[in-house]
Amino acid sequence: MSGGNGADEGGEEAERAGDEDDPADPLDAAGVDPVVPASAADAAAGEFPDDDEIREFLRDIAADVRGDSSESQQLSAILYRVSDLYDPDEQTSPEEIYLNVRHIMRIKEQGGIER
Repeated sequence: MSGGNGADEGGEEAERAGDEDDPADPLDAAGVDPVVPASAADAAAGEFPDDDEIREFLRDIAADVRGDSSESQQLSAILYRVSDLYDPDEQTSPEEIYLNVRHIMRIKEQGGIER
């Protein structure tokens, strides 16, 4: 009798898994709103002062986490881009960084750039 329950439970699990939509966008799956909130857009208007200490701190962390794996290289690149917010010679915004990271995550989810 327990075998019947186990089969039913397994069947229910398989049925539930089949019912779930397979979202194409990992950000949607994570419940992340793809629209940049107004507060972030306001910050893009220049709320980040030039700060050598913060910029160097972020770049040091980026160098520390960079490794051989693609994930560590991606995290390092993201941290380096965030450090650009504090660099007077760079033109970037939180919105641009967010969109760039979202694009990278979509490409990673697809298994690479399709040509």
